[in-house]
Amino acid sequence: MPRILPRVVVLLAKHDPRITNANAWKLGLALLPNTHRPRNTILKDAQVLSLIDAANAIDPAFGLFCEVGAVTGARVSQITALEVGDLQSNGDGPRLMMPSSRKGHAGKRIERKPVPIPATLAARLRQEAGERDGPAPLLLRADGKPWSATSADHRLPFARAVDRAGLDPKTTFYALRHSAIVRQILAGTPLRVVAAACDTSTAQIERTYSAHISGHADAVLRKGLLDTAQPAAAANVVALKGR
Repeated sequence: MPRILPRVVVLLAKHDPRITNANAWKLGLALLPNTHRPRNTILKDAQVLSLIDAANAIDPAFGLFCEVGAVTGARVSQITALEVGDLQSNGDGPRLMMPSSRKGHAGKRIERKPVPIPATLAARLRQEAGERDGPAPLLLRADGKPWSATSADHRLPFARAVDRAGLDPKTTFYALRHSAIVRQILAGTPLRVVAAACDTSTAQIERTYSAHISGHADAVLRKGLLDTAQPAAAANVVALKGR
């Protein structure tokens, strides 16, 4: 059974008046193995760059959209909600004041948190904004209209970019988010910092990316291993500066 199917079934049970006990469906589906595990596609940096190049070749406006997703790890709903005023270049370096998503909370208040971006991306975004300012959408489609998270107008061009880059056809835009989070984990960024920047929680990161965290932990722990082959006398000697 496809992993996404239980969610669809529960949704149908919720809206179909013929199903009078939706809770029974939810409890029954919870017993099915592996139905809660998402298919997380992690791309190598070279693949991400290839995907961005492919997107730019198809449509430069969409290429910029993909680049923002790849750099920040933001969800589509967050990227489409970016405003020109969210692009900031004062202080230590350029950043985007990334709006939070409403994921998991219908009445959730939208907050904006600073997410650093490279100067090259900031320059392209500044050029894209042009004379627009303040609350105007930061990213626009090639036809001048804002991108829409609800209509999913990014899916078709993304599928074309995936095909052009020679990647797995099942790769979705969410792969850019997964890859950005794993990239930060492998760089040694504290999970709390990653979670805040990517609008999630440390618990969710540990649950979703545990395999990658374990791999990184191995490299970190190895630095503090005791070398039992080292002579005891040498192990107790502390070297002094200048000696």
